Amino acid sequence: MQIHKKTVLIIVPTFSPNTGGVETHMDDLVRELDRLEWRVFVQSYSPITTQGVKWKPKENFGNVSIRRYLWFGKTLLHRIEKLPFLDFLYITPYLFLRVFIFCIFHHKEIDVIHAQGLNAAFIGKYLKIIFKKKLIVSTHAVYEVNPQTRTAYFIHSILSSADKVLTLSKASYKELVSFHINRENLFIYRYWVDLNSFKPLPNKKDLKMSFNIPDRFSVLFVGRLTELKGIKELVCSAERLPFINFIFIGNGPLDDDLRHNQKRTKNILFLGRKDNRELPFYYNIADIFCIPSQYEEGFGRVVIEAVACCLPVVGSNKGGLPEALDNTVSILKDPTVDNLCSAITELYNNKKFYQRLKNNCRAYAEKYFGNKNAEQIIKYYGVKQ
Repeated sequence: MQIHKKTVLIIVPTFSPNTGGVETHMDDLVRELDRLEWRVFVQSYSPITTQGVKWKPKENFGNVSIRRYLWFGKTLLHRIEKLPFLDFLYITPYLFLRVFIFCIFHHKEIDVIHAQGLNAAFIGKYLKIIFKKKLIVSTHAVYEVNPQTRTAYFIHSILSSADKVLTLSKASYKELVSFHINRENLFIYRYWVDLNSFKPLPNKKDLKMSFNIPDRFSVLFVGRLTELKGIKELVCSAERLPFINFIFIGNGPLDDDLRHNQKRTKNILFLGRKDNRELPFYYNIADIFCIPSQYEEGFGRVVIEAVACCLPVVGSNKGGLPEALDNTVSILKDPTVDNLCSAITELYNNKKFYQRLKNNCRAYAEKYFGNKNAEQIIKYYGVKQ
C-alpha cells in the first residue's frame, strides 16, 4: 500500500525567479520541505516585478511541483503597493481562479494550505471553507494601517479565518493584535539563510579586482530600487562621501535614475540585478551593508545574509529591523541622509569599533539565522505521516 506523503499547498503571488526577500525565503522553505520529504505544490504568478528573466510555467524537482501563471505588470505592483484596493484587484482574482481550478483536481492530496501575505490569505480563506483544509498564513510586512479603518477590518476578516497566523516581528504582532486578531493564533517566526553559502570569504582585494570594483571602503545595498527602500537617501549620502564606494544591486522603478547617478557620481556603482546564488560574493567585496528603508520594514532578509557574511549593517530603525539586529552588529537610526552619513563615517573612521561589529557578525548569524528557524513554521502545519 502506498503511503500518503504529507502535502502542503503554498500560495504566493511572487516566486522565483522574481527577486526579493519573500521570494528567497520561499525558495528556502520549499527546499527545506523537500528535504523533509514533504510533497509541495506551489501556485504563483510569472515574474511581475523582475523583468527580463527566464521563467518556466511548470517546474518539478524532488517532491516539489511549481506552477506559474502568466501575468502582466512590469513596475505596476511597485506603483500600487500602498493602494490596497488596487493591489487586491491586481493580484487576487485571477490567482484565486487558477488555484481554485487546481484544487478541484488535487484537493484530496492536500493536507494544509500555506498562504503568503494578505492576497494569498484571502484565497486561502475560501479554499479552506470549500475544501475543508487547514490554513496557515504567513505575513511578511508591517501594514502601517490605522486600526479604526475599513482596511484594518478587512485584514481582520481575512486573517481571523486562518488556523494560525505567522508574523515576522513583534512590531507586526502588535499591529495585528490592534486589528483584534486572536493572540492565541498569532506566532512569530524568523527568516533563515544557508550558512554554508552565505559566509565570509578570503581575499577581499582579489574579489574586488575580479568584479572591477575600486579597492576602497565600500557600502553595499541589495534590494528593490524604490523610493520606499531609501534609494534617494543613499544616493545623497554617496554624494556627500565621495571617498567611499556605494554599490547598488537590484532592480525596480529607479533603475534609470541610478544609471544617471552612476554617470555623474564616480563613487556610485550600479550593478543591476544579481541572482541570489551570486550575492555571497558581493557581500564579501563590501565593508558595510546599508538598508535605509523609509517605511516599517517587515524584517529585511538581506540584513541576515549580510551579517552571515560578516558585514556590519547601517540602517533604518523602523519596523522589524531592530528585532532582527542589535547594536553588537549594527547601527540603526532614523534613516535620514544626515544619520546615514554619520553612521557610515563613524565606521569608516573608527577602525576598532568597525572591527568589533564585524567580529560579532558570524556568531550572531549562527545563533539566530540558521535553518532551525524553518521548524518555527513547519511545526504549525500539524500534519503527521
